[in-house]
This record gives sequence, C-alpha cells and structure tokens, in this order.
Amino acid sequence: MSYTGPEFDPPQQRRFRRAPLAVGLAALVPGALLGWVLYEGVGKPGGSGAGQAGAAAPKSAAVAPSDDAKVASASPSAARPLQGKVVVIDPGHNPGNFQHTSEINQKVNIGTNWKECDTTGTSTNAGYSEARFTLDVAHRLRTLLERQGATVKLTHDGDRPAWGPCVTKRAEIGNAAHADAAISIHADGAPEGDRGFHVILPASVHSGAADTRPILASSRTLGERVESDFAKVTGSAPSNYVGNGTGLDVRKDLGGLNLSTVPKVFIECGNMRDSKDAALLTSGAWRQKAAQGISEGIVSFLRG
Repeated sequence: MSYTGPEFDPPQQRRFRRAPLAVGLAALVPGALLGWVLYEGVGKPGGSGAGQAGAAAPKSAAVAPSDDAKVASASPSAARPLQGKVVVIDPGHNPGNFQHTSEINQKVNIGTNWKECDTTGTSTNAGYSEARFTLDVAHRLRTLLERQGATVKLTHDGDRPAWGPCVTKRAEIGNAAHADAAISIHADGAPEGDRGFHVILPASVHSGAADTRPILASSRTLGERVESDFAKVTGSAPSNYVGNGTGLDVRKDLGGLNLSTVPKVFIECGNMRDSKDAALLTSGAWRQKAAQGISEGIVSFLRG
C-alpha cells in the first residue's frame, strides 16, 4: 500500500524544517487531515468514500450467488417434469416362482373369472428367463423415471419370499399408491417367427370386484404413448402376430388390468422364443433402450 500524503513528500518535509513553527504547524494540520481522509477513504478496510465502494463489491457479489441460487433451484424443477407424480412398475412374474408352484397355482378372483395367482413366465431357448428380463428392465426404468422427479414403486424387487405377488396383489399395490400411471413389463413366449412388441390395454369390464370403465380412456392414452415411444427408441416393429400391426391389444382376462383403479397397461417387449427377438431381449444395451422407450411414453402421458 502506498500513500501520497505530505508526510511522505520529502520536499514538503524540507520546507517544514525551514519554516517558522506556526507556519509549519499551519501547513502540517491540513496535510495531516488530508492524509487521514485518504487513509480512511482509501486505505482503511471498510472505510468511507471510495473505500465504501470497494466494500460494496462483496455485497454485490453476495447478491449474485443469491440470484444464481434462485435460478439453480428453478432449473431442477424444470428438468424434473414428473415431480409429484407416482408411477408403479410391475415386473412380470418373479425369478423364484418356479420353486413355488403350489403357491403360484392358487386361484384368485380377477373379476371376470378365477385365475392362477401367478405363473413362472417364459424364457429364451437358452434359458434366460422372462422374470430376470422384466426385473432388469424395471430397475432401468425406475432409474430413468426417478431422474425425471417421479416417485416410483415396484410391485416386487426380489425382496418377497421368493415368489409372487399374486396378480390381484399387483393391482392392489398400484391402487394403494394412487399411481398416476402403472405398467406391467413382460416378454412373450410365442412360436419362432412371431416377432415384435405389443402393448395390452384393459377391456371394458364391470364384473365382481373389477370395474375398468373409469380408467379405459386414460389407459388407452398411456398405452398409445408407450407404444409410439417404444417403437421410436428401440427401433422394434409392432407385433406381427397380435394387434394387426398396431402394436396394441385389448384384453379382459388379465387380473392386473381388470382390478386396477389407476391408468395401467402391460407391455410385451418381444418374443423370447424367436431367435431374433431373443438376441435383443438378452442384450443389456437393448434393454436400456426398452426402458428408455417406456419411460418416454410415460413422461409424455403424465405431462399431458
């Protein structure tokens, strides 16, 4: 720090020595005052005048982060369009079902008729099971939806007593969660040569505990969005054996749909018994695309 006050001016100091005492004092007082003013205004931290302008900078800097913080706090909201939404994912079957045949063969009422609690599902010819596939896609889908801000619940996550839940319970979980959307993930077990995916919509059912009438329109919209985005992201064609090329099917024999009180669809992501489809279903990279396609369909539905 350098000062320019008279006390540091050698010529003035020399003049003070030659001047009479009174004159020296008269010259010294204004100079000292000027030095004090300069010190207080410029040199002293937190001083007045120019020093205050310097001190104001931290205040200005403090305001900027506050504004940035407001923008930052708004950005996650804009980037999380499903904040406040609840999505229930139902991974079809359970990897342990095949060891609990007596339990899963118990009959449950799905409104239109009685049906097995659950089944083992299908598998590829090489033994990659549908249950493993559905749980893997469900995990990937959950991650994608949570990044969008959704609250995601799974009907099971390998944490049950190795089997189930029954199809009736799967519907109950979505209903109890008041899900804004629910989807059951599956893969088909049709003959070789039958290829492609399809989305299953609930039929109009009003029987026993089943009444799908309040969710028909919303479920169809959900199914159409999922069908469109799944095809776009995965590059897969709609089923060549179900749905007449539309990628959509309507059924009244599925308890998970019949008993749902929230918008819900099933998706058969491909045919595990067809070698070409099986090559896709067993690929982790493709399963990520499948999850992405389903996610984009759900996001589109929930954003209206």
